[in-house]
Amino acid sequence: MSQALHPMLNTAVKAARAAGALINRASLDIDRVTVTAKSHNDFVTEVDQAAEAAIIEILLGAYPGHGILAEESGRAHGAKDSDYLWIIDPLDGTTNFIHGFPVYAVSIALAFRGQIQQAVVYDPSRNDLFYASKGRGAFLNDKRLRVSKRSRLLESLIGTGFPFRKGDNFKRYLKMFEEVMQHCAGLRRPGAAALDLCYVAAGWYDGFFETGLNPWDIAAGSLMITEAGGLIGNFTGESDYLYQREIVAGNPKIYAQLVSILTPYTRVIKDDEPASHTAAAAAAPDATAAFVASAEAEAPAAAAPKKPPVRIRKADLAKAKDEDTPF
Repeated sequence: MSQALHPMLNTAVKAARAAGALINRASLDIDRVTVTAKSHNDFVTEVDQAAEAAIIEILLGAYPGHGILAEESGRAHGAKDSDYLWIIDPLDGTTNFIHGFPVYAVSIALAFRGQIQQAVVYDPSRNDLFYASKGRGAFLNDKRLRVSKRSRLLESLIGTGFPFRKGDNFKRYLKMFEEVMQHCAGLRRPGAAALDLCYVAAGWYDGFFETGLNPWDIAAGSLMITEAGGLIGNFTGESDYLYQREIVAGNPKIYAQLVSILTPYTRVIKDDEPASHTAAAAAAPDATAAFVASAEAEAPAAAAPKKPPVRIRKADLAKAKDEDTPF
């Protein structure tokens, strides 16, 4: 890279490349990789765990006072009360990886007091490095990224992600899929949201939408999009998308058209749903803690059945913003 990077971004790049090297070595003999099912259609491998450990070691080696939110280990590492929070997905697209389908990536983002400041998404199979610093633009290797200029949804290529976990609302998604499909030039589903968002930033997609995503899936890609001149939000166009499990992104004109289609499908907790799903989240002091608490509440004992993910109430997020804590 010819340009000088922010020191924290440079550390993230080092960590992403280290994880990518582990992933590439493992990809040479995928049959030897140990795969474990976290839940129906949701897999983790020893490669995910090794890559995450390598990332955390490098990040905390450089910044021991920072916090960590990672897909496999949650908040187990790093400081719990730091203004700085690294949000990590060591291998986005694990299902693709274990099938030898070369669409997966390492995603690392740094938030300061709830705002994403640095972002790296590394595609190890192509050696493509997407990176961004807030206020300094988004890049693919040394090339500046800009979102597409298309203004008509009928001419646009849209990315998406299919629901795949037990408990996801498939019928609701199929209605969204049908409506968007009838209004655009084509829909694509490669299977790695971090890369999908980078493709919007690069102008390869004109827009993107998906449900059921976690913060580590979208944190880095969200900064790529805004730094490339695009917009990102939840299905009603609000900016509190990171913990809402629904996301829509695109260039400004396509984003607006997608929001108008997707708003009726926004996910809300119904009054008749059990309160136990959200009790832990409601008591949490900030949105990160609320997300972790709700995830733990949804992870029942071994003998109990799995429960579907839920959306955090907007009141919880509003409270978190007022307290000036990370997320």
